[in-house]
Amino acid sequence: MLKKSALRRIMASSLALVIATILYFFPSQEENLLLKQNVSYVSLDETPIYLLGPDEYVIRTTIATKATNSINLAKEMIDALTIESNRKEFILSEFKQVIPKNTKILDISLEQGLLKVNFSQEFLNTSANMEEKIIESLVYTLTNIPDIEQIMIFVEGTKLDMLPQSKIKLPNTLDRSYGINKVYDIASLKDLTKTTVYYIGQINDFIYYIPVTKITNDQGDHKIEIIIDELKSSPIYETNLMSYLASSVELESYEELENQIILSFNNAIFDDFTEQNILEEVKYSISLSIEDTLNIKEVIFKVNDKIIETFKET
Repeated sequence: MLKKSALRRIMASSLALVIATILYFFPSQEENLLLKQNVSYVSLDETPIYLLGPDEYVIRTTIATKATNSINLAKEMIDALTIESNRKEFILSEFKQVIPKNTKILDISLEQGLLKVNFSQEFLNTSANMEEKIIESLVYTLTNIPDIEQIMIFVEGTKLDMLPQSKIKLPNTLDRSYGINKVYDIASLKDLTKTTVYYIGQINDFIYYIPVTKITNDQGDHKIEIIIDELKSSPIYETNLMSYLASSVELESYEELENQIILSFNNAIFDDFTEQNILEEVKYSISLSIEDTLNIKEVIFKVNDKIIETFKET
C-alpha cells in the first residue's frame, strides 16, 4: 500500500514537472499575441542606381533602400556609389561602384529642387577616363530621387567647374540633360540634339538597362520617332547593345500632354497577341528613354485605340 502511494506521489510530481516545462517553453496564446504585437519591421524600397557595368558603360539597376526623405536617400545612394562602402554587399558583383574610396560627404543641402553636395578631397582620386562616368552616375542616380531636379558638386568647399584631369567643363548646375554614355555624331557644335535611348544588358537571367545619349546635329525627326527607330534597329556604333523591340513594330501616332505621352502602336508590339502583353523590357526601354529625353512622367501604350499598359515610375 505504501509502495502504491509513493508511486502515485512520484507520478504526480513528474506530471506536474512536465506541465510546468511545457508552460515555460510554450507560452499561452495571449502571451504569444503580446509578443507578436511588439515586433517591428523595416520596409525596404527599390531605388534606381547608376553603376559601372561589365562593358564600362554606366548602367541602370536598382538597390534596396530604407531612407524616408530625399536628403537621407541622397546620402544613402552616395554611400552606395562609393567604392568599398557598407552598401557593396547589396550590389551585383559584376557592377562597380564609382566614387573613389574613402570619399566623405562634408555637407549636403536641398532647396527648391537643387541638391548641393560638398565632398572631401578623396572625390578627385580617380583616373581621367573615370571622371565623367562618376559625374554621370551621380547626376542620374540623384535626380531619380523625388524633389531633386539638379545638383551642384563641391570639393572641400570649392565648386567643381572643371574635371581636373580630363579638363571637361561642367555646367553651373547638373541635370539629366548632361547626358550619359555619350556618343557624338556631329559636324559642328551648333544646333545639337540629344536623345537618350535605354538598351538592355543581361547577366545570366538578370536584366539591367544601358542608357546612351546620342548627340547629333539632326533637327529632322521628332525625338520620340528617333527613340523608336533606334530601338527597332541594331545600333551601328555599338553592336553589343540589345533591344527587344521587333523591327515590325510601327509607331502609328503619339499625343503629348502635360507630363504624359500616349503612344499608339500596331499589333507587332505584343509579345503574346492572345494575351495582349507587352514585354517588360520593351515597356521599360521605351518609357525610360522618353522620360529622360523629354522629361515625361507617364507613358501610355495603346493598340487599336485601347490602352494596354501605363508606365509611371514611382
